[in-house]
Amino acid sequence: MSISLKHWLAVLISLTTSPLMAATPSLTLTPWAPNLSIDAMAFLSGTERLAASDRDGLLLLNAQGQELARLKGSFSGVDSRATGRQVVVASLDNSRQQALLVSLDPDKRSWGQPVYLPTRDYPVNGLCLYRDEASNLFLFLVGEEGKGEQWLVGNDATLNAQPQRVRGLPLPPSATDCQVDDGANLLVVNEENVGWWAYPAHPEADVTRTPVDMREPFGEIKKTAGAMALVPGGIVALDPKSGQLHVYQQQGERWIAEGSIALPGLKEPENLALRPTAKGLQVLLRDDDDGRLYQGELNWQPTPIPLAPVLPNVKALSQSDPVGRQGDAADDPAIWIHPQQPSLSRVLGTNKKQGLLAYDLQGKLLQELPVGRLNNVDVRANFKLGQQTVDLAVASNRDRNSLSLFSIDRRSGELREAGEIATPLKEIYGICLFQPGSGELYAIANGKDGTFLQYRLSAPDGTVQSELVRQFKVDSQPEGCVADDQRQRLFLGEEDVGVWAVDARADQPATLTSVIKVGPQLHADVEGLALYQSEARDYLVISSQGNDSYLVLDAEPPFAARGAFRVGLNAVLGIDGASETDGLEVTSANLGGPWSKGLLVVQDGRKRMPEQTQNFKFVPWTEVTQALKLP
Repeated sequence: MSISLKHWLAVLISLTTSPLMAATPSLTLTPWAPNLSIDAMAFLSGTERLAASDRDGLLLLNAQGQELARLKGSFSGVDSRATGRQVVVASLDNSRQQALLVSLDPDKRSWGQPVYLPTRDYPVNGLCLYRDEASNLFLFLVGEEGKGEQWLVGNDATLNAQPQRVRGLPLPPSATDCQVDDGANLLVVNEENVGWWAYPAHPEADVTRTPVDMREPFGEIKKTAGAMALVPGGIVALDPKSGQLHVYQQQGERWIAEGSIALPGLKEPENLALRPTAKGLQVLLRDDDDGRLYQGELNWQPTPIPLAPVLPNVKALSQSDPVGRQGDAADDPAIWIHPQQPSLSRVLGTNKKQGLLAYDLQGKLLQELPVGRLNNVDVRANFKLGQQTVDLAVASNRDRNSLSLFSIDRRSGELREAGEIATPLKEIYGICLFQPGSGELYAIANGKDGTFLQYRLSAPDGTVQSELVRQFKVDSQPEGCVADDQRQRLFLGEEDVGVWAVDARADQPATLTSVIKVGPQLHADVEGLALYQSEARDYLVISSQGNDSYLVLDAEPPFAARGAFRVGLNAVLGIDGASETDGLEVTSANLGGPWSKGLLVVQDGRKRMPEQTQNFKFVPWTEVTQALKLP
């Protein structure tokens, strides 16, 4: 978890210098449902409310507080998500000390069968629901001593029979409450004696946090950061010990204080709930001192902020075994196609802390070659190794700034070390192979300083030799590259700039032509590049690492963009999504079964569900075709 200095400064400046709204927000409260004993409340659509009671169970109430339906038990905390008129409710069962999910049909006034999360090894203080862009439903748990978790619990209004733990989440040690803005993928958690914090809610997001507001003298909170409620573009949050309600407008990654509202007459206000209305926000509050409930109208609404485009999700059907090293280890895949039995093809993957790995199409590790810190790898068929014809894999070796070579047996797929080629690069990085129709093989390596070296490879006597045939340079750090053998064109990525095309032939000038620049569609870093080539259409696939997506372009000028997608989680198979992708590879070859239209392999930088070392995700190309409606 990280908190940048700029975020601290931004929140302090915004809280001390931004003017209040022209009309300071105000709130008038009146008693509501005086005979109810309620610990937590939430609004449903229309006039209905949800309530959790330690004495009376989970309650569906009308606008006057009259009971419509009851689930017997002892409960605390409540949150909900609706799909049409079907509602999923989350709460804490006090008698079992477990979080539970239960469906509610408000029209029939009936509760479903509760689904319980496993008992945790820490006390759960609070919980909140989150629905992502693919309608996956998650539950966040807020526990003591900074323990937090995210669980996959359903999709739309359907609950999973067995919730799945997605990831642990380090939270503040005195957190008691959380809420999520689904559209902004934003989780807000309190730290009672410090302030309110915002986290990315998406399960594939990095664990970072930014402050919403801090206690005096660093912010506007006088005593305690308590419960909060989120509406699009804003936050309303409660300082219970000073009896104040704070309102904040979101601006990018900052929150602007729009004013604070005194709550006279409430000694210990708790359990805040909001619902947008035509005039502002309807508010429900509870006074923990005497248990009374209050409702009112807050004459304020935030301005919704522009949201990032919702990209379609595709699902992996298999994934590789996790790599054998911790941290940022897995990097780049390549696909070797078995010439007689495509279903026996292999996926090669680099572990830049160990060596080269080989998997079958189900992701099982078949071979491990601990030859050093390999970064990128590429494969070509039919290489003459003396009197033998083999397939060849070439990888960039960061231990020795060299190229590591591997022969691949064309019957068994077994890899063997086949030599090494020294380079003058000071920090070797990427590698790709180019094999024109004439049959010779070229390795094109790059270094972090932007230098590209093109070598002709040959092995007339069984030992691989190299000849440097061309050298050129880009202005900043590159990595990913891929060669279009048919059109003799090389695509290369400059991480903070974009993608370039250049003639791949060694006797031609290396004149760079822009394919796409970093911008609205392509987010730095520009990482892996791969070509999907079929009889009908050729596509360039790019890892847009900055927003955890993959961009598809036509592989011919004018390189029109066909769309972007993300690799989301596959709840049925228990495979998490992919994020922070470095390398990727794709083939249009019919590998059988789900891979009949080809296979996309992407490196996953954040392995979830369960949390393990990095790995590779295997996606049928038909998923991409359908998601982007490709011709």
